[in-house]
Amino acid sequence: MDLFKELARGDSPQAPLTLCSRAMTSRLILTPGLLSAAVVAAIIAMASPALAQDRGTLNPKPLPPLADPNDPHLAAKQLFGREPSPARLAPRSIGFYAKGCLAGAEALPIDGPYWQVMRLSRNRNWGNPTLVAFLEHLAAKAHKLGWLGLLVGDMSQPRGGPMFTGHASHQIGLDADIWLTPMPNRTLTRAERENMSAVQMVRKDRLDIDPRVWTPEHLKVIRAAAEAPQVERIFVNAAIKKALCREATGNRQWLSKVRPMYGHDYHFHIRIKCPAGSAGCEPQTPPDDHEHCKPADLAYWFSDAVLHPKPPKVPPKPKPPLTLADLPAACRTVLTAP
Repeated sequence: MDLFKELARGDSPQAPLTLCSRAMTSRLILTPGLLSAAVVAAIIAMASPALAQDRGTLNPKPLPPLADPNDPHLAAKQLFGREPSPARLAPRSIGFYAKGCLAGAEALPIDGPYWQVMRLSRNRNWGNPTLVAFLEHLAAKAHKLGWLGLLVGDMSQPRGGPMFTGHASHQIGLDADIWLTPMPNRTLTRAERENMSAVQMVRKDRLDIDPRVWTPEHLKVIRAAAEAPQVERIFVNAAIKKALCREATGNRQWLSKVRPMYGHDYHFHIRIKCPAGSAGCEPQTPPDDHEHCKPADLAYWFSDAVLHPKPPKVPPKPKPPLTLADLPAACRTVLTAP
């Protein structure tokens, strides 16, 4: 689960991070520098790259029917995770990135001139039409910058909502993971899309990028995404943020959108703004004007507590999952729509 990794609003570690709790409708304010060692260890464990790079399957099997889909205590992921197709409603992102759903979703085609979708068995290549159009445009722009094409990871489920694995956000069709491995100059087979892993971009000591695999084109692609006016945040590993700060030239204002986050060492996470006129879509606080490149801005992420967390003496209790009642009321309509 990516509760802390995916829900952090992207503020500096010296300022409070606003985290949208799965268990509460209110927002919990935490300051990373004051987090206990146990909490830090739990966060990092949840942000494990192994989870994010789990292999898919060539033979996905349908989930068994629920005994009581109207059970008020049933986790919402049990409902949304069983929906194979989008709600035939007008396109609409409902709620917040980590607590909402998606009506009228559009699928990003699994193959495009400058992109390919990975992990097809997950059925997570859905998004608000605004996100789909953005990714297609970004892929073409990245190609012009010398990046052969995008390998697209998880977007959203057909009707958005909570997922069984991997994310707490990605619920309203406005988030997408882009691998930091360029698309090859051929069409990947279905087996390759389910089984290949992205390249690890961070050095073994976690203090910087791995110079053997990091290229100037990585910066160009992330910059192209961050400079787009519809993008709200880009999440990357702190080592990647450090490299971007060191290597960026010219107008560096785009760096304010790029925020360090747990994990995110083989992909970058794009989050776009609520589309204009989208009633019911809860926006994220806009980024400030700071680059967040000073040593003090990154110190927390390279602290011993984060890089070498001690296992908690008492494992933290898991948060109860979101139920349908925790989501915006309109999400019930999304679930029941044809």
